[in-house]
Amino acid sequence: MKLPKGWRKLVWPLLLALLVLGILAGVYIYRNYFRPTGRWALFAELRANPQTFARYTLQPGQRCGDAPFAFPTRGVILGLWDQSFRLGHRHAGVDIFSGTQPGITPVYAAYPGYLTRQADWRASVIIRIPSDPLQPGRQVWTYYTHLANQDGQSFIAEEFPPGTEEVYVEAGTFLGYMGNYSGDPGAPTGLHLHFSVVKDEDGEFLNELDIRNTYDPSPYFGLALNHRDNPTEIPLCEGASTIEPWELRDASD
Repeated sequence: MKLPKGWRKLVWPLLLALLVLGILAGVYIYRNYFRPTGRWALFAELRANPQTFARYTLQPGQRCGDAPFAFPTRGVILGLWDQSFRLGHRHAGVDIFSGTQPGITPVYAAYPGYLTRQADWRASVIIRIPSDPLQPGRQVWTYYTHLANQDGQSFIAEEFPPGTEEVYVEAGTFLGYMGNYSGDPGAPTGLHLHFSVVKDEDGEFLNELDIRNTYDPSPYFGLALNHRDNPTEIPLCEGASTIEPWELRDASD
């Protein structure tokens, strides 16, 4: 079937326009969903030269102003709540990078509560907080994960073996060491602690993978930890800050 004579002249301009639109759409999708964000791309630089990020490094036990939660580990926050790393993904917590190696950087409870480690959890613990400090009477949960190496060797403290249920822990309780476990030995995640504040329903924690089941952690730490309010800057506690007298542990203990 031949096109009418007048239409033939439009074929190439239309094809060119479609090609340009396709390229622009591809660039948009890559920049917004596949290319690491500026903050995420800093991970390699952090590993190569941690001193570059010294001013952004938050300390375990550090509390910004009158925020209810103390910082649970030493590191730089390079992943924020509601940040997208790929198409259709919304990050449900914050990612804290230490720039060290698996099994070196200690992780502590940010707030007191009741710790559970399900029987099949190699790298995760969750702590029930009966009364949310921001909304007393509402129950919330704090979730800590990637506490194992890429082969699944757990770095969780021996005090919390698989199957642990409802063990009371104070703020500053040693939970384990930061790791890079992703659940797939062939695809380890970068070394970091993933921390989230999880909603409660009928006394149980909801699925943390769905951001709708989590709360923005910003007000709990007194920092802009959501991507909407802080799309470019590395979070930094610039106001009044205190550090709790936790007994810091390292790999030599």
